Amino acid sequence: MLKAWKWYQSCLSVHPVKTQVISSGVLWGVGDVAAQFITHSTARRRLQVSVSSVASSVADHYLCVNLQEADAKFKVNWKRTAITSLFGFGFVGPVGHLWYDGLDRFIRLRLLLPPKSAKFVAAKVAMDGIIFGPFDLFLFFSYMGFAAGKNVAQVKEDLKRDFLPALILEGGVWPLVQVANFRYIPVRYQLLYVNMFCLLDSAFLSWLEQQKDAPWKQWFTSFHSLKEGGSQGR
Repeated sequence: MLKAWKWYQSCLSVHPVKTQVISSGVLWGVGDVAAQFITHSTARRRLQVSVSSVASSVADHYLCVNLQEADAKFKVNWKRTAITSLFGFGFVGPVGHLWYDGLDRFIRLRLLLPPKSAKFVAAKVAMDGIIFGPFDLFLFFSYMGFAAGKNVAQVKEDLKRDFLPALILEGGVWPLVQVANFRYIPVRYQLLYVNMFCLLDSAFLSWLEQQKDAPWKQWFTSFHSLKEGGSQGR
């Protein structure tokens, strides 16, 4: 492990952008494989519960057929993994490298905030959450939709369904992650730190995208619709 870390440091010193790009692509690909496994396991458990609770013989037979399909050996959809990994290669790696370096310089040189101070960290967390986070989510869901062969109208529907739930759920986690990142991690390692969490985040986003019109997602959209309706009423 120590040798691997030293090798990574050497690569980062000699080829910083290339190293960040490759590591981002690999981690996002691994995260997608994890998401596929989670989706497979979740579908299997859901069907098992449905079979045990349905009394109708016809419905029971239908669910048993689906359960047999879900019980089939897990197989990785390598095409989907490649598409997700390309998002890490093409966006997270190069843009993330520029973002964290540029953000640090902007806060230090333009806002003149002392490094590691509470205001310095708070400014970074706020800008990351307001600018980079939503843009990253928007691009991810748009990219995944177009890569799957969907048209503009279908991608817009996917964004309406997935963007808000992801933004709200991630909004409760990423600020905490980034506080530690901006306070304790040197700038050159901040993207690596984020990518380690992106291993989980890419799994979460891939899983979220595969949930389609799950009931828990509809709660977010219905709540948003009610809020808009109330605002119009006033």
